[in-house]
Amino acid sequence: MHRIIKNIFILISTVGLLSILFLLALLWAFSNNLPDYKFLKNYKAPVSSKVYSGNGELINDFSTEKRIFVPYNAISLKVINSFLSAEDKNFFSHPGVDAKGVMRATINNISNIISSKRLEGASTITQQVAKNFLLTNEVSLNRKIKEAILAFRIERALSKERILELYLNQIYLGEGTYGIASASLEYFDKPISNLNYDEAALLAALPKAPSRYNPYKNIELAKFRRDLVLKNLLENNYINKKDYAKFIDKKIKLKKIKKIFSEDSKYYVEDIRKDVIDKFGYDNVYRQGLNINTPINLKFQKIATQSLREGLVSYDKRRGWRGPVQKNKNINNWINGLEDFRLEQSINWDLAMIMKINKFNVEIETEKKLKGIIKYENISWTKKEFSELFNIGDVVYVKNISDNLFALKQLPDVNGGIVVMDPFTGRVLALSGGFSFKKSEFNRATQAARQPGSAFKPFIYALALENGYTPSTLILDAPLVLEQGHDLKMWKPENYGKKFYGPSTLRMGLEKSRNLMTVRIAQDLGLKKIVDFSKQLGIYDDPKELLSISLGSAETTLLKLTSAYSSFVNGGKLIKPITIDRIQDSEGNTILNNEKRKCINCDQLSFLSENYPKIEDDFPQIFSAQTAYQMTSILEGVVQNGTGKNLKDLNLVLAGKTGTTNKNNDTWFIGLTSKLAIGVYVGLDNPKPLGKYETGAKTALPIFKNFVKNAVNKEEARPFKVANNILMMVIDPITGKKSVTKSKKTIIEAYKKLPKESSLNLDINYRLKNNNILRFY
Repeated sequence: MHRIIKNIFILISTVGLLSILFLLALLWAFSNNLPDYKFLKNYKAPVSSKVYSGNGELINDFSTEKRIFVPYNAISLKVINSFLSAEDKNFFSHPGVDAKGVMRATINNISNIISSKRLEGASTITQQVAKNFLLTNEVSLNRKIKEAILAFRIERALSKERILELYLNQIYLGEGTYGIASASLEYFDKPISNLNYDEAALLAALPKAPSRYNPYKNIELAKFRRDLVLKNLLENNYINKKDYAKFIDKKIKLKKIKKIFSEDSKYYVEDIRKDVIDKFGYDNVYRQGLNINTPINLKFQKIATQSLREGLVSYDKRRGWRGPVQKNKNINNWINGLEDFRLEQSINWDLAMIMKINKFNVEIETEKKLKGIIKYENISWTKKEFSELFNIGDVVYVKNISDNLFALKQLPDVNGGIVVMDPFTGRVLALSGGFSFKKSEFNRATQAARQPGSAFKPFIYALALENGYTPSTLILDAPLVLEQGHDLKMWKPENYGKKFYGPSTLRMGLEKSRNLMTVRIAQDLGLKKIVDFSKQLGIYDDPKELLSISLGSAETTLLKLTSAYSSFVNGGKLIKPITIDRIQDSEGNTILNNEKRKCINCDQLSFLSENYPKIEDDFPQIFSAQTAYQMTSILEGVVQNGTGKNLKDLNLVLAGKTGTTNKNNDTWFIGLTSKLAIGVYVGLDNPKPLGKYETGAKTALPIFKNFVKNAVNKEEARPFKVANNILMMVIDPITGKKSVTKSKKTIIEAYKKLPKESSLNLDINYRLKNNNILRFY
């Protein structure tokens, strides 16, 4: 008997020793190829970069994973307790692997195998950190052993708080969110500090199966899982029975974070995205949590986008109907395959199928299964009958007018852009580069290089004013034939309308957009001066020295041209467009600041002080403040008496200039208020004539007008500031002479007070009396 017991003891000892040796060998084998875990000590989770408007609203983010990192000391106990109760109640006491949990799971899984139920896991939070950061999701014994070894090592290297911080910021919680802070905003629109236990319990319920327990998809299943977490909270003494009963009875109330993420600002945001990636690199933008502050004004942005779209649609209607989106689709399955035709929700158009064609209307069904009709008055712009427009099965765009009544719509062939800027700082307040970002990401405001046509003329006239001309200088408006060079035919510029008006004032030349007067001025100034001036203003980079440049034959972008027009409002200073005000890194350090102005003695001002802050800038002075004011005055005349006169009924102080290129390929209107510079461009992406009468005044100006009408009031459109050393005189606008009592029409003209030592200091009365200096008569 004694011998048997001894043999059994030896056998057990041998088996035990062999088991230990086998386990050590197994651990040694698995330990050799484990990934390095030490980087977790200083690891920073990928965090999305946020884009904010000028008023601080979140308008977009750049991210591969939607995450907001929250340090451990900022995480509420309610959230911590909920996740511990759901995932690892012994977290603060086990060494990385919970032996009790493993035993419990093993026993329960024997029963689960017999009853064909889902097997339980026993992974601790530390093991999940090891898996999420260092291993794959492979389901195997091999991975579980590595996971356990790494868990022990991580526990020795990191504090419990750091491990929990990593876990709570890394886990996926559904709806594209990573980490508790992002999920809290996505499901409740709350910071985690404001969550109640029932809300924290719902978040803690998600890691097990984020898609299965997603409350937006299956609220009943989500509540069932949340209630299990609440039960665990009760058993772990984090909540009492009274609170438990209250939380169990509460319904899940979801509230998504209010996201501006406006479709109207897609062109603006895309330009910002490209810019910051160029400056800081893709990884920094998409992983390092930059805070990008922009000048965008969301009110202006919405109005600008709507105005552009309405203007493009208005032009397109004048060109007639081009046909349905798709012809003769299968009526029973027509919605499939239309993804490429869907537009932004803000456009508010639906795709619809023609179901029945009657004499005075057609019956349609939208992709939302709404049935309705299109009446004849809603297709009158096509100038065709229903039978000429459609066949049954055609797919078209429609817009709901009221109840079951719809209007026919058509995606414009034409496109364009609009820019709204602060002319004193260059901050871009709104920008849209086309009708639909979904249909085309090409930005016509910043990428499309087009001829500005007559919209360039103000810079020729400004240069003339800088070189001895006055607004009432007479210039000959008469036929002109010029040589262009060897083996090139003669150039014969013409006025729009092919008429000539004889000697006319400089003001009249710009107000009526006279080509021949502009060319004569350019001849006098010289091409080098014009080219250098345009380069100084940032309109052109390296234009050719051709006389046709005076009529806007070189190419530029809408943003560059609008920026140059800002110089007329700000006193002749060069400003550069700013689409980013400031960028801060994830720790609040400023890494880019585009505010170049200085506030003098602002630190000495107080709430009770009678002093006002003095803002100074070092923007380059390109031309004089006096010339700038003279130009705004003349451009006001364009609105009152010239090609911009369709703006008069707004009864606002406005200045601006139309632009139309040869054959009406490109059309422009750049307009000014005392606070804004607003540029509009309309044209086809593959340039070709827009139509015989489609000028800047007919296509681009209405877009400007629509914007100003809805965005600017009289208080914001005050008279332009008069520069120092300006003398006002009453003159005859036709002759340019000082007004006499018999004059039928007079205007108040602005003249420069020239210094006494100037050779150009002719007495103003003398110049007015003698028609100034007659140029090229």
